[in-house]
Amino acid sequence: MDNTNSKKALINGEIALFLRGLIIGKVLTLMVIGGLLWWLFKPNFLSRNSVNSSNQNINTPSSSGSTFQTVANVPNASFNYGGSTAWASIRQLVDSQIQSDRPELQLRYVNPVNGSPGSSSGIRMLLDGKIDFAQSSRPLTDEEQAMAKERGFTLEQRQVGMDGIAVVVNPSLNVPSLTVDQLQQIYLGKITNWNQVGGPNLAITPLSQRPEDADTVIFASNSNLKGQAFGSNVQYVYSTTEAVRRLSKTPGSVYYASARSVLPQCSVKALPLGSTSGQLIPPYREPLVSPEQCLRQRNQLNTQAIKNRSYPMIANLFVIIKQNKGQEQQIGDAYANLLLTDEGQKAIEQAGFVAVR
Repeated sequence: MDNTNSKKALINGEIALFLRGLIIGKVLTLMVIGGLLWWLFKPNFLSRNSVNSSNQNINTPSSSGSTFQTVANVPNASFNYGGSTAWASIRQLVDSQIQSDRPELQLRYVNPVNGSPGSSSGIRMLLDGKIDFAQSSRPLTDEEQAMAKERGFTLEQRQVGMDGIAVVVNPSLNVPSLTVDQLQQIYLGKITNWNQVGGPNLAITPLSQRPEDADTVIFASNSNLKGQAFGSNVQYVYSTTEAVRRLSKTPGSVYYASARSVLPQCSVKALPLGSTSGQLIPPYREPLVSPEQCLRQRNQLNTQAIKNRSYPMIANLFVIIKQNKGQEQQIGDAYANLLLTDEGQKAIEQAGFVAVR
């Protein structure tokens, strides 16, 4: 009897252990399955949150990643603009990209009826109501601001880029460099032979656009030379293209213009320029590309010297906007804002200029 009871107790104990183990096993299995399911579905949840967060960042305009698409208040219409010929590569590369991304905006460059195209003629056309905004390679003058006030509005200049003013000569001319003062004296007619500045005994033929149409200026607005008339030996040209053509044929000629416009030209040579003879800076990235190499490799703007302003003649690029609370102001503001986006600033650099932000 005792043996029978003992066997029953042993069997019951083994059954209890088995059931306990089975329960524990099921619990462990459920925990493993639950953990596995949590592990599988948590990344998707996080991924969805990440995507939502990413989409919010894309849809929210920010200065760290602004594009042409993020600019608000771009008018849906066609507009005329004009001004600086130095902006030609911006019109070709940047403006075409803007119009591709913002097809509601159409821009048309307009040449002046009288005079040659340039910053001055563009600002004059804006004052006269012939264009909606202007592109300029120089700041506004006091006279232009006064003229605007007489007509019931003001003009705003918004800087969007930087360029240099390069001095170019015939490649055969053996002149090592010029100072800003020497250049100014040449155009005032006080230095008339290259031997006065370390060159050969050869008469200087200064070329320039007419001051009333000029793209760039060599007499700063705060200079005591401001407003002085050029010398009688200065010969006037319609455009930089004409000046480059004449430079290639006239050994003693000299011309100043947008560095971005003239540096890639194979038929001219740019001179290092300095505030003093001991601070000479080339407008091009060294080494200088010779005319023989020019067809394979073009001279590029010395962007570092422009950016840190060690180069002595800087040309700031401005959008000139008519402040009249009308459609002209709206398009001028929108165009400047487009160029000041991250995408616009990168495009300006791709066009060969220096960004301002």
